[in-house]
Amino acid sequence: MRLERGWLCTALLLSLVLALGWAHEDSEADVEVEDSLGLDEEEMRVIYKTPVPTGEVYFAETFDDGSLDGAKHHAIAALLNKPFVFKDEPLVVQYEVNFQDGIDCGGAYIKLLSDEGDLNLEQFHDRTPYTIMFGPDKCGEDYKLHFIFRHENPLNKDIEEKHAKRADVDLKKFYTDKKTHLYTLVLNPDNSYEMFIDQSSVSRGNLLHDVVPPVNPPREIDDPTDSKPEDWDERAKIPDPEAVKPEDWDEEAPAKIEDPDALKPEGWLDDEPEFVPDPSAEKPEDWDEEMDGEWEAPQIPNPTCETATGCGKWKRPMINNPKYKGKWKAPLVDNPNYQGVWKPRKIQNPEFFEDLHPFRMRPFRAIGLELWSMTSDIYFDNFIITSHKEVADRWASDSWGLKKLVASANEPGIVAQLMIAAEERPWLWVVYILTVGLPVGLVVLFCWPKKTEDEYVYKKVDVPNEDVEEEEEEEEDEAVLGEEQGPENGDATQAEGKSLKHQ
Repeated sequence: MRLERGWLCTALLLSLVLALGWAHEDSEADVEVEDSLGLDEEEMRVIYKTPVPTGEVYFAETFDDGSLDGAKHHAIAALLNKPFVFKDEPLVVQYEVNFQDGIDCGGAYIKLLSDEGDLNLEQFHDRTPYTIMFGPDKCGEDYKLHFIFRHENPLNKDIEEKHAKRADVDLKKFYTDKKTHLYTLVLNPDNSYEMFIDQSSVSRGNLLHDVVPPVNPPREIDDPTDSKPEDWDERAKIPDPEAVKPEDWDEEAPAKIEDPDALKPEGWLDDEPEFVPDPSAEKPEDWDEEMDGEWEAPQIPNPTCETATGCGKWKRPMINNPKYKGKWKAPLVDNPNYQGVWKPRKIQNPEFFEDLHPFRMRPFRAIGLELWSMTSDIYFDNFIITSHKEVADRWASDSWGLKKLVASANEPGIVAQLMIAAEERPWLWVVYILTVGLPVGLVVLFCWPKKTEDEYVYKKVDVPNEDVEEEEEEEEDEAVLGEEQGPENGDATQAEGKSLKHQ
């Protein structure tokens, strides 16, 4: 029994630990708690240094020199070290964003401005040609991570925007937790792409298959001049022309008839109305019969009918008519003239082209922030554009990684996080009680049970242990020895008494 109770206690304690972990994870639905690495805030000392690229980059900006502190316009741009040409090397774009006050409607995306002869950054605006637009955007409850590129039609040189598919994860927390997040786009020469948030992949695809509208138009299209012939029969089934309505088919028969087998219940009061005027009702004093009409007392259920099976004129209940057939219709048969659903004929698409290398986009030579937002205090930092993912990763480690470490160290503990989460979502208190209080109660109940009265009585009358038995045996031996020595001691006493009397 004790062994079973021990296993049960162990299982309950384990369930308590798991419940605490689950409750903690649930509170992180909108508030992400990061590991503080076991260091107190006083012990955490992170020396920040401006990150330095570890390889070749086209652009790197940390804003550490404060040169843009006075910028208030939502359209700023900067030239790259050299133009990026889409040939044989990947494109890696990375930067940080923090919606410090959350965001209602707006974006934090960047534009890679096309390398065109008339590019003037002082005149940068929303219509300045760009090659790629990338970054977070939100309006209402629509959370997006944009990756849009402008593709040039090789036939007519028209430009069309191509939108990558939506991210595979829920993006809401990245807009609401007021933390700094790292956004990365990797675009490869084999037309594959991948987007990361905080160095975790959230979307991947191929420029040839996973963008809307598609890069390449269809080879064939419907002939716009084709039209359906007047005698084209699209009916798969038709009424049987040889079918004849049966002679006994009665279209006039009703769907419902009175039940001929029904009998009026005993005690039914035919002459008693179901409702009667309220005898206690009185006409209001301000009732004007000329204006309001003749006053009538309100109707109430007839008290006589309370003990009866029913009142009023009895009617048989209605049932389905077994002879009902409804309006006769000829059964459907296959249409011998069926030609299928008409479709216009296909012709070669005169605007067809096939671009197997959409990666080879227009070169770009500047980066710009051209934003429209209803919310202020959107924080940008640590931009980098390179062809090497490892260079971007090291840059992130030396910048965003340090910020994450400091933020993690300064965050409140697990209990404080749970309390904050419960203040924002009061229903979490129920979760806490069920996941923490219930296991604790079970642990106390099963691991430290109350002693029953039967167990107490049993221990009172239990067989003495070996030590008690030995003490009782010694007492019995001493008693026996005393009885054996009793007569001799008595004679000696008497002899002493006689000698005293003689004296």
